[in-house]
Amino acid sequence: MFGPTATTPSSAAATAGLIVLAAAPAAHAAGFALKEQSATAQGNAFAGATAGADDISYMFFNPAGLTRHGGLQTAASLSLIVPKSTFDPESASTVLGTPISGGDGGGDIGKDGVVAAAYLTWASPHDLHLGLGINVPFGLKTHYEDGWAGRYHALDSRATTVNVNPAAAYEVADGLSVGVGAQVQYIDVKLSNAVDFGTIAALGAASSPALAAALTGAGITPSPGNTQQDGRVVLRGHDIGFGFNLGLLYEFSEATRFGLAYRSRIEHTLEDDDVDFDLGNVGSVLNAATGQFADGGVKADFEAPESISFGLHHDINAQWSVMAEATWTRWSRFDALIIEFDNPADDPNVTDQSWKDSWFLSLGATYRPTDALTLRGGIAFDEGTVKDAERRTPRIPEADRYWISIGAGYELKDWLSLSAAYTHVFLPEVTTNLQDTAPGNLTRGNLSGSYDSNVDIVSVSAVLRF
Repeated sequence: MFGPTATTPSSAAATAGLIVLAAAPAAHAAGFALKEQSATAQGNAFAGATAGADDISYMFFNPAGLTRHGGLQTAASLSLIVPKSTFDPESASTVLGTPISGGDGGGDIGKDGVVAAAYLTWASPHDLHLGLGINVPFGLKTHYEDGWAGRYHALDSRATTVNVNPAAAYEVADGLSVGVGAQVQYIDVKLSNAVDFGTIAALGAASSPALAAALTGAGITPSPGNTQQDGRVVLRGHDIGFGFNLGLLYEFSEATRFGLAYRSRIEHTLEDDDVDFDLGNVGSVLNAATGQFADGGVKADFEAPESISFGLHHDINAQWSVMAEATWTRWSRFDALIIEFDNPADDPNVTDQSWKDSWFLSLGATYRPTDALTLRGGIAFDEGTVKDAERRTPRIPEADRYWISIGAGYELKDWLSLSAAYTHVFLPEVTTNLQDTAPGNLTRGNLSGSYDSNVDIVSVSAVLRF
């Protein structure tokens, strides 16, 4: 009977690429993070976000900053993210050496998205400051056309998170504030890729006379990399995980303050969720002969990484301020993917990722020409998590990022302030060189080429004070 061996792929191998986005959905900040949580902070390229506390939206970056805001306030931010990413294929082939045709995936594979954030804060008469943030801290959406050269690695990828973050802050001594928050995070994932049943059947028939006879009886001659013998697999998963965040804000003087913040890792488990196969003729014969490639449940564990941020804000005078930020994120937690299938015919599959920890570094300046108008600017370097072409997947063509941001704020009324920001993110051209010898790539084959990407971000926000 045809089954998973060292040279014979199972449906676990065929679907290994699906779980990559469950642990790594991202396109706009390093890894799968979305930094677009405040239009005000974005205007400075998030420089000084841990220390700034310019409005209540900064509670996402440091809950201790709530002590700088009194009364009852609410804020909302909306960001339009317009990524552009094109793939220039160089070569693609199956493990048997058959060329895979199909082109570049349809041009721009990045998909526009909208990220929203909302905040509510209240300062009690006893100087305890309470806040609630609702954010989308991680996410990705990419699309390749059916039949492209890398279809066995990725077709559609969508991952969305919603994070609910109640927090509290208190000034424990003159100039020293501390904050603490809880995180409740929901994630929803839908991922798909094509399945090369032609290659799977050819490999299986070579080692299993019973499978070879079944294919012959069905009038099928395996044809590796042939779209006519391709199948498709779709994974849908969701989970709720829990974490916390901590913050400290120290004001050296009225002009200078320092912020330190920590957001914990959040563990997620996709369990009892669905994997669905579109088998076609070849896949149906394989399923009948082996029991593999059956719709059912799948389980995968992964972690959203922790981060530590340091920020500095200094008012030079009444008109000018400068700020800086550094954030370290432990992306090395995304090391390997272990996928377990409810179907006993499918062995667990392990895929190596080996991401690296990364730094986000930014500098900014703010100018206030009038009491009502504030102008902002900033630059940033966002270090990529993937350091070699052999681990850069079509789902996440990771690279270093360089940010340029501008923004403006206006105090329309005592009770209403508005902000807007624009950012352009430059990504250098990067290459991918996926090999069939890598874990999980046996039936996905070889793929090499280059990605050219950039991102535009436009954000607006409003703060209401009651």
